[in-house]
Amino acid sequence: MPFRAMEILKRAKALEAVGQEICHLELGEPGAPPAPKVIEAVRRVLPQVQNYTNAMGMIELRENIAEYYHSQHNVSVSPGNIAATTGSSAGFILAFHAAFKPGARIAITRPGYPAYLNTLVGIGFEPVEIALSAHNGWRLTGADVEAAYGQQPFEGLLFASPANPTGAAVDRNGLRDLVSTCKKLGVRLISDEIYHGLDYRGPSVSALELGREAIIINSFSKYYCMTGWRIGWMVVPDELIRRTEILQQNLFISAPTLSQIAATAALGERDYSEAQKLGYSRNRQHLSEGLQMLGFDLEQASDGAFYAYAGIKKFSNDSLVFCNDLLEKAGVAATPGVDFDRQDGHNFVRFSYAGSRETMTMALERMAAFLR
Repeated sequence: MPFRAMEILKRAKALEAVGQEICHLELGEPGAPPAPKVIEAVRRVLPQVQNYTNAMGMIELRENIAEYYHSQHNVSVSPGNIAATTGSSAGFILAFHAAFKPGARIAITRPGYPAYLNTLVGIGFEPVEIALSAHNGWRLTGADVEAAYGQQPFEGLLFASPANPTGAAVDRNGLRDLVSTCKKLGVRLISDEIYHGLDYRGPSVSALELGREAIIINSFSKYYCMTGWRIGWMVVPDELIRRTEILQQNLFISAPTLSQIAATAALGERDYSEAQKLGYSRNRQHLSEGLQMLGFDLEQASDGAFYAYAGIKKFSNDSLVFCNDLLEKAGVAATPGVDFDRQDGHNFVRFSYAGSRETMTMALERMAAFLR
Protein backbone atom coordinates (compact mmCIF):
# COMPACT_ATOMS: atom_id res chain seq x y z
CA MET A 1 0.00 0.00 0.00
CA PRO A 2 1.24 3.54 -0.68
CA PHE A 3 2.27 5.79 2.19
CA ARG A 4 -0.45 8.42 1.80
CA ALA A 5 1.47 11.12 3.67
CA MET A 6 4.22 10.88 1.06
CA GLU A 7 1.66 10.91 -1.77
CA ILE A 8 0.14 14.11 -0.37
CA LEU A 9 3.64 15.61 -0.05
CA LYS A 10 4.43 14.76 -3.67
CA ARG A 11 1.27 16.52 -4.89
CA ALA A 12 1.92 19.48 -2.56
CA LYS A 13 5.41 19.89 -4.01
CA ALA A 14 3.97 19.81 -7.53
CA LEU A 15 1.54 22.61 -6.62
CA GLU A 16 4.37 24.62 -5.07
CA ALA A 17 6.38 24.20 -8.26
CA VAL A 18 3.69 26.14 -10.16
CA GLY A 19 3.53 28.90 -7.58
CA GLN A 20 0.87 27.83 -5.07
CA GLU A 21 1.64 28.39 -1.39
CA ILE A 22 1.00 25.27 0.71
CA CYS A 23 0.55 24.93 4.47
CA HIS A 24 2.37 21.68 5.29
CA LEU A 25 0.63 19.75 8.06
CA GLU A 26 1.04 16.33 6.46
CA LEU A 27 4.48 15.14 7.58
CA GLY A 28 5.77 14.34 11.05
CA GLU A 29 8.86 16.41 10.40
CA PRO A 30 10.21 19.20 12.62
CA GLY A 31 10.32 22.55 10.90
CA ALA A 32 13.61 23.49 12.57
CA PRO A 33 17.05 22.25 11.46
CA PRO A 34 19.33 20.31 13.82
CA ALA A 35 21.17 22.24 16.52
CA PRO A 36 23.99 24.45 15.14
CA LYS A 37 26.65 22.39 16.94
CA VAL A 38 25.40 19.29 15.09
CA ILE A 39 26.05 20.96 11.75
CA GLU A 40 29.43 22.22 12.96
CA ALA A 41 30.49 18.75 14.12
CA VAL A 42 29.85 17.36 10.63
CA ARG A 43 31.49 20.30 8.90
CA ARG A 44 34.72 19.72 10.84
CA VAL A 45 35.08 16.08 9.82
CA LEU A 46 33.59 16.17 6.33
CA PRO A 47 36.86 16.19 4.38
CA GLN A 48 38.32 13.12 6.06
CA VAL A 49 35.34 10.85 6.93
CA GLN A 50 34.74 8.32 4.16
CA ASN A 51 34.62 4.88 5.75
CA TYR A 52 32.19 2.44 7.32
CA THR A 53 32.05 2.20 11.08
CA ASN A 54 31.71 -0.89 13.25
CA ALA A 55 28.44 -2.63 12.31
CA MET A 56 26.93 -1.79 15.69
CA GLY A 57 28.04 1.84 15.43
CA MET A 58 30.75 4.19 16.66
CA ILE A 59 31.68 3.44 20.26
CA GLU A 60 31.52 7.15 21.19
CA LEU A 61 27.92 7.36 20.00
CA ARG A 62 26.92 4.18 21.81
CA GLU A 63 28.61 5.35 25.02
CA ASN A 64 26.77 8.66 24.80
CA ILE A 65 23.46 6.85 24.29
CA ALA A 66 24.22 4.74 27.36
CA GLU A 67 24.85 7.96 29.29
CA TYR A 68 21.51 9.30 28.00
CA TYR A 69 19.71 6.34 29.59
CA HIS A 70 21.54 6.92 32.85
CA SER A 71 20.78 10.65 33.00
CA GLN A 72 17.25 10.63 31.58
CA HIS A 73 15.91 7.29 32.80
CA ASN A 74 18.18 6.32 35.69
CA VAL A 75 19.01 2.94 34.16
CA SER A 76 22.38 1.39 33.38
CA VAL A 77 22.78 0.17 29.80
CA SER A 78 25.95 -1.31 28.34
CA PRO A 79 27.10 0.21 25.03
CA GLY A 80 27.39 -3.41 23.88
CA ASN A 81 23.59 -3.69 23.92
CA ILE A 82 23.19 -0.63 21.68
CA ALA A 83 23.20 -0.58 17.89
CA ALA A 84 23.20 2.55 15.72
CA THR A 85 20.69 2.07 12.91
CA THR A 86 19.74 3.72 9.64
CA GLY A 87 16.78 5.45 11.21
CA SER A 88 14.17 3.65 13.27
CA SER A 89 12.99 1.97 10.04
CA ALA A 90 16.10 -0.22 9.94
CA GLY A 91 15.71 -0.84 13.66
CA PHE A 92 12.29 -2.38 13.13
CA ILE A 93 13.59 -4.72 10.42
CA LEU A 94 16.53 -5.79 12.59
CA ALA A 95 14.23 -6.32 15.59
CA PHE A 96 11.72 -8.44 13.64
CA HIS A 97 14.40 -10.70 12.17
CA ALA A 98 16.51 -10.93 15.33
CA ALA A 99 13.69 -11.82 17.71
CA PHE A 100 11.21 -13.87 15.67
CA LYS A 101 11.07 -16.75 13.26
CA PRO A 102 9.85 -16.09 9.70
CA GLY A 103 6.07 -15.85 9.56
CA ALA A 104 5.65 -15.01 13.25
CA ARG A 105 2.61 -13.01 14.30
CA ILE A 106 3.38 -9.53 15.62
CA ALA A 107 0.67 -7.33 17.07
CA ILE A 108 0.39 -3.62 16.29
CA THR A 109 -2.19 -1.00 17.15
CA ARG A 110 -4.89 0.35 14.84
CA PRO A 111 -4.67 3.24 14.11
CA GLY A 112 -0.91 3.10 13.88
CA TYR A 113 2.12 4.08 11.85
CA PRO A 114 1.48 2.64 8.35
CA ALA A 115 5.04 1.42 7.82
CA TYR A 116 4.57 -1.06 10.69
CA LEU A 117 1.94 -2.93 8.74
CA ASN A 118 3.58 -2.58 5.33
CA THR A 119 7.03 -3.60 6.60
CA LEU A 120 5.75 -6.64 8.49
CA VAL A 121 3.86 -7.91 5.45
CA GLY A 122 6.68 -7.02 3.08
CA ILE A 123 9.32 -9.08 4.95
CA GLY A 124 7.15 -12.10 5.64
CA PHE A 125 5.61 -11.60 9.08
CA GLU A 126 1.93 -11.65 9.97
CA PRO A 127 0.51 -8.53 11.60
CA VAL A 128 -2.28 -8.73 14.16
CA GLU A 129 -4.09 -5.43 14.62
CA ILE A 130 -5.44 -4.33 18.01
CA ALA A 131 -8.14 -1.68 17.55
CA LEU A 132 -7.99 1.38 19.79
CA SER A 133 -10.68 3.94 20.55
CA ALA A 134 -10.88 7.69 20.99
CA HIS A 135 -13.06 7.10 24.06
CA ASN A 136 -10.02 6.19 26.18
CA GLY A 137 -7.64 8.60 24.46
CA TRP A 138 -6.38 5.97 21.98
CA ARG A 139 -4.28 4.37 24.75
CA LEU A 140 -3.41 0.68 24.62
CA THR A 141 -3.94 -1.31 27.84
CA GLY A 142 -2.84 -4.70 29.11
CA ALA A 143 -6.47 -5.82 28.93
CA ASP A 144 -6.54 -4.91 25.21
CA VAL A 145 -3.42 -7.00 24.62
CA GLU A 146 -4.75 -9.96 26.58
CA ALA A 147 -8.12 -9.88 24.78
CA ALA A 148 -6.45 -9.76 21.37
CA TYR A 149 -4.09 -12.57 22.34
CA GLY A 150 -7.06 -14.68 23.42
CA GLN A 151 -8.61 -14.33 19.98
CA GLN A 152 -5.38 -14.86 18.01
CA PRO A 153 -2.10 -15.59 19.83
CA PHE A 154 0.99 -13.67 18.70
CA GLU A 155 4.70 -13.75 19.47
CA GLY A 156 5.45 -10.04 19.53
CA LEU A 157 3.90 -6.65 20.25
CA LEU A 158 5.16 -3.45 18.61
CA PHE A 159 3.93 -0.48 20.60
CA ALA A 160 4.66 3.25 20.50
CA SER A 161 4.23 5.81 23.27
CA PRO A 162 3.75 8.63 22.32
CA ALA A 163 2.09 7.19 19.24
CA ASN A 164 1.64 8.14 15.63
CA PRO A 165 -0.96 9.29 14.47
CA THR A 166 -2.84 9.93 17.72
CA GLY A 167 -0.12 11.30 19.98
CA ALA A 168 -1.46 9.01 22.73
CA ALA A 169 0.98 8.15 25.51
CA VAL A 170 0.75 5.81 28.47
CA ASP A 171 2.03 6.80 31.90
CA ARG A 172 4.35 4.68 34.05
CA ASN A 173 1.53 2.54 35.41
CA GLY A 174 0.11 2.03 31.94
CA LEU A 175 3.49 0.96 30.56
CA ARG A 176 4.06 -1.32 33.55
CA ASP A 177 0.70 -2.94 32.78
CA LEU A 178 1.76 -3.59 29.18
CA VAL A 179 5.20 -4.91 30.13
CA SER A 180 3.80 -7.29 32.74
CA THR A 181 1.04 -8.49 30.40
CA CYS A 182 3.56 -9.28 27.67
CA LYS A 183 5.73 -11.13 30.18
CA LYS A 184 2.77 -13.18 31.40
CA LEU A 185 1.76 -14.11 27.85
CA GLY A 186 5.31 -14.83 26.66
CA VAL A 187 5.11 -11.99 24.11
CA ARG A 188 8.24 -10.08 23.14
CA LEU A 189 7.68 -6.32 23.43
CA ILE A 190 9.21 -3.93 20.92
CA SER A 191 8.94 -0.45 22.42
CA ASP A 192 8.96 2.29 19.79
CA GLU A 193 10.23 5.33 21.69
CA ILE A 194 10.90 7.57 18.70
CA TYR A 195 8.76 10.39 20.14
CA HIS A 196 10.37 10.28 23.57
CA GLY A 197 11.12 13.75 24.83
CA LEU A 198 7.92 15.00 23.20
CA ASP A 199 5.56 14.20 26.08
CA TYR A 200 3.54 17.18 27.31
CA ARG A 201 2.22 15.64 30.55
CA GLY A 202 5.51 14.64 32.15
CA PRO A 203 8.82 12.86 31.48
CA SER A 204 8.83 10.02 28.94
CA VAL A 205 9.04 6.56 30.50
CA SER A 206 11.19 3.95 28.78
CA ALA A 207 10.37 0.25 28.89
CA LEU A 208 13.99 -0.19 30.05
CA GLU A 209 12.96 1.29 33.39
CA LEU A 210 10.63 -1.67 33.93
CA GLY A 211 12.76 -4.60 32.76
CA ARG A 212 15.28 -5.77 30.17
CA GLU A 213 13.17 -8.13 28.06
CA ALA A 214 11.93 -5.48 25.60
CA ILE A 215 13.67 -4.33 22.42
CA ILE A 216 13.90 -0.54 22.40
CA ILE A 217 13.74 1.45 19.16
CA ASN A 218 14.54 5.16 19.08
CA SER A 219 15.66 7.78 16.60
CA PHE A 220 17.19 11.21 16.24
CA SER A 221 14.53 12.19 13.69
CA LYS A 222 11.85 13.78 15.84
CA TYR A 223 13.14 15.20 19.16
CA TYR A 224 16.53 16.07 17.66
CA CYS A 225 15.16 17.48 14.35
CA MET A 226 17.18 15.11 12.16
CA THR A 227 14.68 13.30 9.89
CA GLY A 228 16.76 13.36 6.70
CA TRP A 229 19.93 12.20 8.46
CA ARG A 230 18.42 8.70 8.79
CA ILE A 231 19.99 7.81 12.10
CA GLY A 232 18.48 5.96 15.04
CA TRP A 233 19.36 3.33 17.59
CA MET A 234 18.12 0.20 19.26
CA VAL A 235 18.76 -1.42 22.63
CA VAL A 236 18.58 -5.20 22.54
CA PRO A 237 18.57 -7.83 25.29
CA ASP A 238 21.78 -9.81 25.77
CA GLU A 239 20.54 -12.89 23.95
CA LEU A 240 19.85 -10.90 20.75
CA ILE A 241 23.10 -8.91 20.50
CA ARG A 242 25.03 -11.26 18.24
CA ARG A 243 22.11 -11.98 15.94
CA THR A 244 21.40 -8.26 15.61
CA GLU A 245 25.04 -7.59 14.77
CA ILE A 246 25.11 -10.27 12.06
CA LEU A 247 21.88 -8.99 10.53
CA GLN A 248 23.22 -5.43 10.56
CA GLN A 249 26.44 -6.54 8.86
CA ASN A 250 24.50 -8.17 6.04
CA LEU A 251 21.48 -5.92 5.61
CA PHE A 252 22.89 -2.44 6.24
CA ILE A 253 26.68 -2.84 6.92
CA SER A 254 26.52 0.14 9.30
CA ALA A 255 24.58 3.33 9.85
CA PRO A 256 25.86 6.37 7.86
CA THR A 257 29.12 7.57 9.38
CA LEU A 258 28.46 11.30 9.10
CA SER A 259 25.03 10.83 10.63
CA GLN A 260 26.55 8.97 13.56
CA ILE A 261 28.92 11.89 14.15
CA ALA A 262 25.99 14.30 13.98
CA ALA A 263 23.98 12.15 16.39
CA THR A 264 26.82 12.08 18.90
CA ALA A 265 26.81 15.88 18.93
CA ALA A 266 23.01 16.05 19.11
CA LEU A 267 22.87 14.14 22.38
CA GLY A 268 24.61 17.09 24.04
CA GLU A 269 22.18 19.65 22.61
CA ARG A 270 18.99 18.84 24.52
CA ASP A 271 18.46 22.49 25.45
CA TYR A 272 18.00 23.20 21.75
CA SER A 273 15.54 20.32 21.42
CA GLU A 274 13.62 21.51 24.47
CA ALA A 275 13.26 24.94 22.85
CA GLN A 276 11.70 23.28 19.79
CA LYS A 277 9.41 21.28 22.05
CA LEU A 278 8.15 24.51 23.61
CA GLY A 279 7.10 25.65 20.14
CA TYR A 280 5.29 22.35 19.48
CA SER A 281 3.50 22.71 22.81
CA ARG A 282 2.18 26.13 21.82
CA ASN A 283 1.19 24.87 18.38
CA ARG A 284 -0.54 21.90 20.01
CA GLN A 285 -2.90 24.12 21.96
CA HIS A 286 -3.44 26.57 19.11
CA LEU A 287 -4.22 23.91 16.50
CA SER A 288 -6.33 21.73 18.80
CA GLU A 289 -8.53 24.64 19.86
CA GLY A 290 -8.82 25.82 16.26
CA LEU A 291 -9.86 22.41 14.97
CA GLN A 292 -12.48 22.08 17.71
CA MET A 293 -13.91 25.49 16.85
CA LEU A 294 -14.15 24.50 13.18
CA GLY A 295 -16.18 21.42 14.07
CA PHE A 296 -13.60 18.64 13.90
CA ASP A 297 -14.14 15.82 16.38
CA LEU A 298 -11.19 16.14 18.76
CA GLU A 299 -11.88 15.51 22.43
CA GLN A 300 -8.53 16.76 23.73
CA ALA A 301 -5.05 17.79 22.68
CA SER A 302 -2.66 14.89 22.17
CA ASP A 303 -0.51 13.57 25.03
CA GLY A 304 2.69 13.77 23.02
CA ALA A 305 4.44 13.69 19.62
CA PHE A 306 3.16 16.51 17.38
CA TYR A 307 -0.11 15.29 15.89
CA ALA A 308 -3.83 15.96 16.10
CA TYR A 309 -5.91 12.97 14.94
CA ALA A 310 -9.26 14.58 14.28
CA GLY A 311 -12.63 13.15 13.28
CA ILE A 312 -14.25 14.57 10.13
CA LYS A 313 -17.77 13.04 10.27
CA LYS A 314 -19.38 16.51 10.11
CA PHE A 315 -17.68 17.14 6.78
CA SER A 316 -17.03 13.86 4.99
CA ASN A 317 -17.00 10.08 5.20
CA ASP A 318 -13.97 9.77 2.93
CA SER A 319 -10.74 11.13 4.41
CA LEU A 320 -8.78 10.58 1.20
CA VAL A 321 -11.18 12.69 -0.86
CA PHE A 322 -11.36 15.25 1.95
CA CYS A 323 -7.56 15.63 2.12
CA ASN A 324 -7.21 15.83 -1.65
CA ASP A 325 -9.86 18.57 -1.80
CA LEU A 326 -8.30 20.37 1.16
CA LEU A 327 -4.97 20.43 -0.66
CA GLU A 328 -6.26 21.38 -4.10
CA LYS A 329 -8.84 23.97 -3.01
CA ALA A 330 -7.40 25.39 0.21
CA GLY A 331 -3.66 24.75 -0.06
CA VAL A 332 -3.56 22.79 3.21
CA ALA A 333 -1.71 19.46 3.19
CA ALA A 334 -2.91 16.90 5.76
CA THR A 335 -2.79 13.10 5.92
CA PRO A 336 -5.94 10.97 5.49
CA GLY A 337 -6.72 8.59 8.32
CA VAL A 338 -6.82 5.63 5.92
CA ASP A 339 -3.03 5.79 6.03
CA PHE A 340 -3.16 4.68 9.67
CA ASP A 341 -6.37 2.66 9.84
CA ARG A 342 -7.70 0.83 6.79
CA GLN A 343 -11.01 0.03 8.47
CA ASP A 344 -12.08 3.21 10.24
CA GLY A 345 -9.58 5.78 9.02
CA HIS A 346 -12.00 7.19 6.46
CA ASN A 347 -13.48 9.17 9.35
CA PHE A 348 -10.21 10.81 10.49
CA VAL A 349 -7.44 13.15 9.36
CA ARG A 350 -4.01 13.62 10.92
CA PHE A 351 -2.61 17.13 11.22
CA SER A 352 1.03 17.69 12.21
CA TYR A 353 1.85 20.72 14.36
CA ALA A 354 5.63 20.37 14.02
CA GLY A 355 5.85 23.47 11.83
CA SER A 356 5.64 27.17 12.67
CA ARG A 357 2.89 29.01 14.53
CA GLU A 358 2.31 31.06 11.39
CA THR A 359 1.66 27.90 9.39
CA MET A 360 -0.89 26.68 11.96
CA THR A 361 -2.72 30.02 11.89
CA MET A 362 -2.80 30.21 8.10
CA ALA A 363 -3.97 26.60 7.82
CA LEU A 364 -6.85 27.21 10.25
CA GLU A 365 -7.91 30.34 8.35
CA ARG A 366 -7.85 28.49 5.04
CA MET A 367 -9.77 25.53 6.45
CA ALA A 368 -12.42 27.85 7.86
CA ALA A 369 -13.00 29.30 4.40
CA PHE A 370 -12.89 25.84 2.78
CA LEU A 371 -15.43 24.35 5.19
CA ARG A 372 -17.82 27.25 4.71
